[in-house]
Amino acid sequence: MSFDTKIKIALSNDLASWQELNVTAFLISGIAGTQNIIGQPYIDKSENTYLPMSQQPIMIHTATREQLQTILQKSISKDVVVTIYTEELFTTYNDEDNRKSISQFTTEQLNIVGIGVRGKKSHVDKLFKGIELHP
Repeated sequence: MSFDTKIKIALSNDLASWQELNVTAFLISGIAGTQNIIGQPYIDKSENTYLPMSQQPIMIHTATREQLQTILQKSISKDVVVTIYTEELFTTYNDEDNRKSISQFTTEQLNIVGIGVRGKKSHVDKLFKGIELHP
């Protein structure tokens, strides 16, 4: 199956393993919840049904915090959708507090530790040029 869009996640290269997993889960939930990428449920031979997943591959990258901020700044002028995770969200425990935390900073001040992007392949590839795949 061919897609005209790409989904990429970039994580700060200084996160602990549990933080990488947590940030990835939150970032992809933002994209999956708004971008109509979810396929059909899975059904095994015993006829047990499982929740559907993304129809589209998701690539995970690692970057410096400066590179994450650059991706964010450049994404503003591209035809892409973006989800972010900041350092401060590791200390909040609900969606209301998460949104309040983000609202306290300008775009340039956000302490980005993860970013998710979905958009036209060419736009996403340009945003992630030079950003390494997660090992």
